[in-house]
Amino acid sequence: MPVNTSRRLFLAQASAAAMGEGKQKIVAVKAAPLRLLPASRFGTKKFTSDYDPARFRWFGPFSQLTGAILVRIRTDQGLTGYGMGGGGTAAVHIIEHHLQDLLLGANALNVELLWEQMFASTSFYGRRGLPVMAISGIDLALWDIAGQAAGVPVWRMLGGAVRERIPAYYTGSNFERAVKLGFRAFKMGMFEAGGGTDRESMRRLIEALERARSIVGAEAKLMLDCLCRWNVEHTLEFARRAEHLNLYFIEEPLPPDDVVGYQRLCREVKGPRIACGEHEFTHYGFAEILRNRAAQILQPDLTWGGGLSTIRKVAEMGAREGVPLLPHRGGSLFAIHLAASHANCLMAESFGTGEGNEMMERLTAPFENGYYLPPRKAGLGVELPEAVLRRHVPELAG
Repeated sequence: MPVNTSRRLFLAQASAAAMGEGKQKIVAVKAAPLRLLPASRFGTKKFTSDYDPARFRWFGPFSQLTGAILVRIRTDQGLTGYGMGGGGTAAVHIIEHHLQDLLLGANALNVELLWEQMFASTSFYGRRGLPVMAISGIDLALWDIAGQAAGVPVWRMLGGAVRERIPAYYTGSNFERAVKLGFRAFKMGMFEAGGGTDRESMRRLIEALERARSIVGAEAKLMLDCLCRWNVEHTLEFARRAEHLNLYFIEEPLPPDDVVGYQRLCREVKGPRIACGEHEFTHYGFAEILRNRAAQILQPDLTWGGGLSTIRKVAEMGAREGVPLLPHRGGSLFAIHLAASHANCLMAESFGTGEGNEMMERLTAPFENGYYLPPRKAGLGVELPEAVLRRHVPELAG
């Protein structure tokens, strides 16, 4: 697989191919909830008390994968693009009762223009959260169409692959299985050790990380996701007490809006890098993080943060500041194209890779011995036969 392809050459080829196909007029826009897991771990309202740490992790229908949506866009030239977004049925409503009006009749190849129009038209009730999650799914579906129209995978449109395979890191709790799959980097969530924020919870968390370290080995990268539950002082104490674990990064220890707190952690934490951005939106939001030097690793989610049109700008911004990207859910077909084509994307987070249902596996990039591979199919590489849609997204069948 070529890894040194000229960006200019492929952009020229892609543009020529797209022009040859003529205008790709959008004739249909549809979105529906996407069921990626057999059941959500957080799909119950049973709490032990008002102080149960699980209450901070109750997302209801908006929990990560149970809140996913699938967007389908069709053109008059017979192309169908798929994109994944977030926000559940609320985002579906935004698409089908607002953004659809901007899309029908428009040229699907005007991807950047349509992004700007959608973002502007939702800015009075959005800029972050649900509207941007809805835009994400649309934007990715448009890129899928653009790649198909050009006859190349999207990563080629972005300048070609900078590497033949993308290092993957595993997120979850089954580290034994992940080691067997060839992963060399591993991330655990703090809720795997209970999720509390007191000193006893910290002790249990460190013990859980010690067990994980014993499984993955001393040379592997080990990371922790704090799920925005700590404050600055708790994080500083944890970093001191966990120094022997040689953590590669501590992810989202603070609420997303605590930019000053993240800035302090980047200055004072010794050893682990401070990672954040999973819950940030668009290049405008990431500009504030970078301007304040509030992250040492950026983790945008292309299916939440606004889609490829805006997150590829984040990759460039991070590169200029020396801050690498590790895309959240980077192993999905919706994120792997950026990870494959940009040198500032160092690793891709696991997505599916044997732990989701049939639909999730179909939306996962090719995987081999700890690495994701750039897809070869034109567009994003999404293939959803009618039978699969009927089983998992019946609203989009037919």
